[in-house]
Amino acid sequence: MWLRDEILKSIWHAFTALDVDQRGKVSKSQLKVLSHSLCTVMRIPHDPVALEEHFKDDDKGPLSNQGYMPYLNRFILDKVQEEFDVLEFNKMCWTLCYKKNISTKHLLISDDDAFKVWCIFNFLSEEKYPLVMITEEIEYFLRKLMEAMGSGWSEEKFCDYKLQLHAKNNRLSAWELIELLGLGRFTKGMTRQTLSMGIGEVFQELILDVLKQGYMMKKGHKRKNWTERWFVLRPNSLSYYACEDLVEKKGDIILDPTCCVESLPDKEGKKCMFIIKCTDKSFEISASDKKKKQEWLQAIQTCLQLLRLGLPSPHREARLRRRELRQRQQTEEDDLAERMKHLQVANENKQRQLEGMRKKMEEAAATAAEEEHRRKQTQLDQQDRYRLDLEREKMVRQQMEEQVAQKSSELEQYLLRVRELEDMYRRLEEALEDEKQAKQDEEAMHRLQASLLEEEAAKRAELERFYRQQQRALSQTEAEKQELVAEQRLKERELQAAMLQLEKLERERLGALEQYQEVSMKLERAANKTKTWKDKVAKHEGLVRLIQPGHKGPQRITNWGPASFTDVELELRKKSWQERKNQGAPAQ
Repeated sequence: MWLRDEILKSIWHAFTALDVDQRGKVSKSQLKVLSHSLCTVMRIPHDPVALEEHFKDDDKGPLSNQGYMPYLNRFILDKVQEEFDVLEFNKMCWTLCYKKNISTKHLLISDDDAFKVWCIFNFLSEEKYPLVMITEEIEYFLRKLMEAMGSGWSEEKFCDYKLQLHAKNNRLSAWELIELLGLGRFTKGMTRQTLSMGIGEVFQELILDVLKQGYMMKKGHKRKNWTERWFVLRPNSLSYYACEDLVEKKGDIILDPTCCVESLPDKEGKKCMFIIKCTDKSFEISASDKKKKQEWLQAIQTCLQLLRLGLPSPHREARLRRRELRQRQQTEEDDLAERMKHLQVANENKQRQLEGMRKKMEEAAATAAEEEHRRKQTQLDQQDRYRLDLEREKMVRQQMEEQVAQKSSELEQYLLRVRELEDMYRRLEEALEDEKQAKQDEEAMHRLQASLLEEEAAKRAELERFYRQQQRALSQTEAEKQELVAEQRLKERELQAAMLQLEKLERERLGALEQYQEVSMKLERAANKTKTWKDKVAKHEGLVRLIQPGHKGPQRITNWGPASFTDVELELRKKSWQERKNQGAPAQ
């Protein structure tokens, strides 16, 4: 079973190798040779005139990959009627392209291993041209290779390499991948043979669809004898060979959804037996031990389950899941970028609105300032007029006083002047009334100005409140943006902090255990020492204290034995202990 997408990848390498001038185009004569080779390997009749007929209207010279692809699909791939050797097909494409792109003389791997890595690259590369392998697939392949060689995976070393991959847009070409393995960056300390065996095992699993292989005993159908065979399990068949070099093939057990596998009891001197029941016949097989038997049973049951569900092999299914996961992640990243873009546009719109509001506020403030200036100028003009009127009145009053002083000697003139003065007095009162009225008008004007100022202050406060609301909305939008970024960084920091905390707790646990053991030893030594000193003190107190006559009351029992001290001594000790306790409490 061959997949057109994987076949096209190998053909793309061959087509690119024929493009000597790196112009993206290949001459028709070279494409004829390539088409003939493809037809030969894929077992279809070659029509040498078909290429000229297909491109008879295009006489501009060399053809591009896009121009050659319709011919390839119509006259070659669509005509494939039977299964062909995909490995031989890949070998042909590899022969056309590898010598023009890489030399294995200075590398740790052979040409055959380089071909296997090339096939693995075509399997794991993205379905976009030019073909590249992204970081996730590189890590998957290297992990598989390390596991096949029995070596541990170094996450730190791969993280350092990912930093270098960043300069190459986190992707590698087929030749860069071959050079990476050939230079031994991740296989230091491994021999050529170990590396070759690891590449071969990964190649068999991913490219040849080998799910499991190994020696087992098989019962014959004719002579009923038991023979050791090398079994190779693939998604739809279980083949058996004379030995593990896969040269002499003895037969195939074709698996289909109607097949089943069952365990058998030990018989005929054989142990760890199971049977594979097919439509036309059954096959009895004996494994070397119970573990091998269980592994084979589980592997065959998995193949049958996949056939019943119509699913591809496990590694192909895993590749599809990884690609779907990357597509979902890319979609989520695009959605996030789109949301960020919308937020940015909304932010810019709000900035423009705030800028317009700020300009309007500045214009309103300028208008209010101009009106205030006009009002103040009007008040100054009125005050100047009032001051001139007052000065004129003062001058008139002075003139009248001078006249009264000059004509005081004459009575008639005095009386006349008195009447004149009375008249002038009445006029002055009228002028004073006018002045009072003017002052009242001025006070009313002041009140009017105060009310206008209050209205202006209220409008300004309302504008400031609206401006603060806009600022809070802007800050909230910016905070949401920062929160999205901070949440992603916080998750990364929490993961790192959790790892560090786990290591710290482990170290603290070991330190606490050591401290516990050390304290336990000290307590044991202190207990032994205390017991020894108690015995010595008891002995000393019992020998040294003078025996005095005491009362006939009951004796007290203490830590030093009966009658170690009297009641008076006990009271003194209690007082001394209470004083020390009271002195220690304030100190704390």
